[in-house]
Amino acid sequence: MTIILFDTPFSRQSLYPFTLTRPVADIRHGILTIKEKWEQRTGLQVQALSEDYLQLAVPEGDSFLYIDASVVPAEGLVTSAMSLPINSWLASNDKLIAIRTSQPLAWPISVPEGWEQVLIEPVSTLEFPWQLFQTNDVALRSDFELLTKGRQSETIDASNIVFGKENVFIEEGATVRACIINAEEGPVYIGKGALVMEGTVIRGPVSVGNNAVVKMGAKLYAGTTIGPYCTAGGEIKNSIIMGYSNKAHDGYLGDSVIGEWCNLGAGTTNSNIKNTAGIVKMWSNIEKGLVPVGIKAGLLMGDYSRSAINTTFNTGTVVGTCCNVFINGFPQKHIPSFTWGNENYELEKAIADAGRWMQMKGRQLGEREASLLRYLHQNI
Repeated sequence: MTIILFDTPFSRQSLYPFTLTRPVADIRHGILTIKEKWEQRTGLQVQALSEDYLQLAVPEGDSFLYIDASVVPAEGLVTSAMSLPINSWLASNDKLIAIRTSQPLAWPISVPEGWEQVLIEPVSTLEFPWQLFQTNDVALRSDFELLTKGRQSETIDASNIVFGKENVFIEEGATVRACIINAEEGPVYIGKGALVMEGTVIRGPVSVGNNAVVKMGAKLYAGTTIGPYCTAGGEIKNSIIMGYSNKAHDGYLGDSVIGEWCNLGAGTTNSNIKNTAGIVKMWSNIEKGLVPVGIKAGLLMGDYSRSAINTTFNTGTVVGTCCNVFINGFPQKHIPSFTWGNENYELEKAIADAGRWMQMKGRQLGEREASLLRYLHQNI
């Protein structure tokens, strides 16, 4: 059986700006991406189905289980989906959750007429990008249990001050010395090859991904994910940095999500609560305007975007992909993709700049990434 996580037309739009450059399945939430969660729970390789410009290959197999990528993979849901008969579909409140077929389906997925419906209890879904930081605490705890159950952590160096040692898991090759770790109220996961420098203070639940670097004196508060190959410093609270991005210097990042290949210049800070303690509004790509999202909301930044030193983001700011943010005062609350200051970011310059940032982490911007950015520049 081949498992395929499919995007819906709604999720493609609603989870902006992160779905501009990836299928929903590749969004990181907690320690793992959505695809990695399903792979851990099923023991099978999982593929993604999305719009043509993101699709890599046509799936192959003798039968196919299509699952809505925006659905949170709880244990009961996984069991129900895996046991679906061929030519049937799983529904919750008449919403398509999963469908089992003998032949591959084209995007967007729909249910053929007459197929058997199997009903399940309501499921949790990620419908909007601010839900990523609002529920990251829960996702971290779930992923920690999934990854560490039945396994033994590497030895915690005696130079660290640790509370709740049983809730700390350090993978092979990670270096953590002279740090303060409090895992009494939530677990702390340190990935393979990660470096957590001296003086770092961590209060779980927190994840530091494979080969990430946490710089000296950093303060990582509960609900924080530092993705693989990221560099983190300063004060970070209840935020996700998806991967290959830098928030390396002092400054505050709270209730926020940062995509891949981003860089926050030294002193960059975001507000996450209004001075009135009122409801924060953020840009909705569905409504094409600002919508209320809660009392706390910081910064959502799409892939390949950057901020200049001492940039101050207002409460509830959304930045698209390939933006270079530099401006006196507060930037606007929604910065469209390919913005350079107050002007348009010339396409080939944006591609060249993104390539140089990738080289700094030992990667090359390939033709696929360049083609994707060209497509976005022409179509968004």
